[in-house]
Amino acid sequence: MDFNVKKLASDAGVFFSRAMQFTEEKLGQAEKTELDAHFENLLARADSTKNWTEKILRQTEVLLQPNPSARVEEFLYEKLDRKVPSRVTNGELLAQYMTEAANDFGPGTPYGKTLIKVGETQRRLGAAERDFIHSASINFLTPLRNFLEGDWRTISKERRILQNRRLDLDACKARLKKAKAAEAKAAAEHELRLTQTEFDRQAEVTRLLLEGISSTHVNHLRCLHEFVESQTNYYAQCYQYMLDLQKQLGRFSGTFVGNAESTSPPPAAASPPAVAATTLPAVPTIPVVPTIVGVPNTVAESVLNPNEVKPPASGTRKARVLYDYEAADSTELALLADEMITVYSLPGMDPDWLIGERGNQKGKVPVTYLELLS
Repeated sequence: MDFNVKKLASDAGVFFSRAMQFTEEKLGQAEKTELDAHFENLLARADSTKNWTEKILRQTEVLLQPNPSARVEEFLYEKLDRKVPSRVTNGELLAQYMTEAANDFGPGTPYGKTLIKVGETQRRLGAAERDFIHSASINFLTPLRNFLEGDWRTISKERRILQNRRLDLDACKARLKKAKAAEAKAAAEHELRLTQTEFDRQAEVTRLLLEGISSTHVNHLRCLHEFVESQTNYYAQCYQYMLDLQKQLGRFSGTFVGNAESTSPPPAAASPPAVAATTLPAVPTIPVVPTIVGVPNTVAESVLNPNEVKPPASGTRKARVLYDYEAADSTELALLADEMITVYSLPGMDPDWLIGERGNQKGKVPVTYLELLS
């Protein structure tokens, strides 16, 4: 018990001495041992690394999980060392709703068939999102957290110890200056040598930890590359899924549009321009001749045989192909990315399609795969 009291008194004395030294330094009444410029640069670099790592970590978490309630739930499960329950992605939930709606409306109807196709793609998008989130969490978020909760805590602890050692050293210097008697000076000099040794040893330990920030940057750089790679794969998957869906819906468009037109005919009193304005979306880059829905159009029928179609005297344009496109049948023209073709529209054509020509080859091409040039 006596030993504990003495130790408590000693600790209280040290704490009081450090507090006095710190206060006098802030008031400009005491000298402060300054660290060298290299050490200060290491400290600034470490603080910057910590601050930016926290911001990048938090914002990446928001990117991967925009729902704040879900993030809080995942945080609590992690702190309780429990497995986070599997959560359905938004894409998978949308796919479920679309599939249920299609079964209710009738999977054989145009709308139901389209809902099923879109729902399948949404499910695949949701699964791809889940894989991306899992990969990003393991390869990117976990190393950032490990740094903040491991290496940075160690660095912070050693920096606090170094700060205490510096306060002890400066307090000893102050006592040595105030000492008058020879015995007091000798005792102060001995104490100063001890505190100087402890300070130097702690400064070296802290310096080595701070220099390790360079290795942290190298590790985080590797993790960043892995994050970019997983994100690239994720978006490439999504892009391919949507391209496939677009091709499938493009093949159904004629049937669906015809069905919609037969069930919702335009008013008989409507004039041709008015009907066209309400039934056909405008295509500002290629002139499209309007037609009345339900009225036979010989030119529109001839679009089914592109090889027999002749280009109009005016209205042809050059277009650059943005993506590869595989022709669905003999009426379509297969495309290769970055090639140049000539395109034009014909009266009565679906505005989402154009006639494309490449040398002696001719066929329908989707507008969304083209960049029209002036």
